[in-house]
Parts: sequence; structure tokens; C-alpha cells
Amino acid sequence: MAISLQKVEETAPALVSLYKQAGLSLRKHGLHGQRAAVYLVVDHSGSMRPYYKNGSVQALADRVLGLSAQLDDDGCVPVVFFSTDVDTETEIELADHEGRIDRIVAELGHMGRTNYHLAMDAVIDHYLGSGATDPALVVFQTDGGPTSKFAAERYLCKAAELPMFWQFVGFGDPDSRQFDFLRKLDELAVPAKRPVDNAGFFHAGQDPPRIRDEELYDRLIGEFPSWLAAARAHGIVRD
Repeated sequence: MAISLQKVEETAPALVSLYKQAGLSLRKHGLHGQRAAVYLVVDHSGSMRPYYKNGSVQALADRVLGLSAQLDDDGCVPVVFFSTDVDTETEIELADHEGRIDRIVAELGHMGRTNYHLAMDAVIDHYLGSGATDPALVVFQTDGGPTSKFAAERYLCKAAELPMFWQFVGFGDPDSRQFDFLRKLDELAVPAKRPVDNAGFFHAGQDPPRIRDEELYDRLIGEFPSWLAAARAHGIVRD
């Protein structure tokens, strides 16, 4: 069951409106009462520096935490920061969310290149090791294509047999060729290796916090119901 409104009011009052909006979006998409483990993966490559500085990453983390409070009951979201390698694996909690991104990043080193597959591997390992029985919704933020496209594609196919849905979110110019790979990944048709469509993609633009909460939540969970139906039909998700 979801975390109660009262608990959100007590532990994270700044997230109350996000929590309420997430609940409305879940109802609209037929997901009221659905349980899910929510993950956040954040790009820490060099080109992401402006999005950390202007609060875009913190704003996304807050919105994902508000969504998680509707889908899970532990009050925290596991977070993976990645660049050339996995830079850190940590958590963001309701009671300690304000300024959390800045505090995490202050402890990290060099902002490197962009390797999706290592972050995907870390999320898969965490999920399998957690003993979770609910499906996972992974919000995967990036501002560009991966260094190794083949590896990213291989890991997405690997994850297709698991109860995990990957929602990619692009920061930056929607017309950039940097996102061509994610468009391909969203529609990747290799049924022998990927029995269900386990990924979605949308652009959050060059100023992500300006997207209204309602629109952002609709886009974060818009493809989740169809994946759930397909994953249940294939026996990947069992209720």
C-alpha cells in the first residue's frame, strides 16, 4: 500500500503536492493500488553539470520520490549515479530529500562519459538482491546517448525477462541527434531477445523543472500499464 498522506505531511511537507498529483495520475492510468519498487538512475557525465547546478536533477528526484510514496511503503528510492562507471549507489528518503542531490554529488569525483549498461547492471543486481516481489519502475535520466550502444541494448534485452520497466527521460535539446539511440531503444523490436517492450522514452527538454507535475507524471507512467499487461501475459509479472 502507499505511504499515507499524513506520513508525507509529517516527514516531507514540501512533497505533499507531488504526492497528491502522482496519486491522481496513477488513478487516471488505471494504476491505483498498484505496488512497484521505484528506482532512479541519474546521469553524472560532464555535460550534465548545468542540470545539477540549476536544480533540475533535484527536482526530478523530488518528483520520483513523490511517485514512489504512492507505489511503495518504505519512503525511499534507490539511486544510481553513473558516468564512465557507476559513480555511487545510494538512496533518497522522504525525511532527508531537501538538497540531497547536492550532498551526494559533493562526495563524487570526476564527471566522466556515459555508460548506460553499467548503471543498468547495478539496478538489476539491486533488484534481484532485494528480494522484491513487486515489479520495478526504473526512471533513467540522461542527457545523451551511451558510449556503448551495443552494451546498452544487450542489457535492456537481458532485463526484458525480469519484472522491470525502464522509463528513459532525456534532458536537453529534443532535436539533438544524441537521443536517436533512445528513440531506437524505445521501439527496439527483437522479439527473440526481448519478449515484451520494457522501455519508454520522452524528452523533458532543456528546462525540465518547467514541465508541469501532471504532465511529468503522465509521461513517467504512461507506458507502464501496457508493459504490466504484456509482462503478466508472458508470466514475467505474477500477481
